[in-house]
Amino acid sequence: MHTEKPPTQGASSSASPVLGAAIFAALVASLCCVAPLVLVLIGVSGAWIGQLTAFEQYQPIFLAIAGLALFMAWRMIWRAPVCEDDRACATPEGKHAQKTVFVMGVILLVVVLGFPLVAPLFY
Repeated sequence: MHTEKPPTQGASSSASPVLGAAIFAALVASLCCVAPLVLVLIGVSGAWIGQLTAFEQYQPIFLAIAGLALFMAWRMIWRAPVCEDDRACATPEGKHAQKTVFVMGVILLVVVLGFPLVAPLFY
């Protein structure tokens, strides 16, 4: 009789939910500043774009959430113990996908943090 071990939670759990939270928080943090410029650059216009500046007061909160989530994801991806064989994070494809999403999240966060420095060049 073969018994399967239930998947364990904790330090070896998948980083995917944390990565999703980090990407979402970074996107929400970019709503006030980066999103209007991107929308105008791709041809979307309208008076409603000016209303996105209302999110500016919440930007530091979402930046902190994104930074914390990325730090937790970094620990889960690069510092966590090796996953069990039947887990998605144990496959090289799964780890590679998590690392790719992590790098995209870091790039997005850097763009949001660096945007105030380069914004005057676009206006």
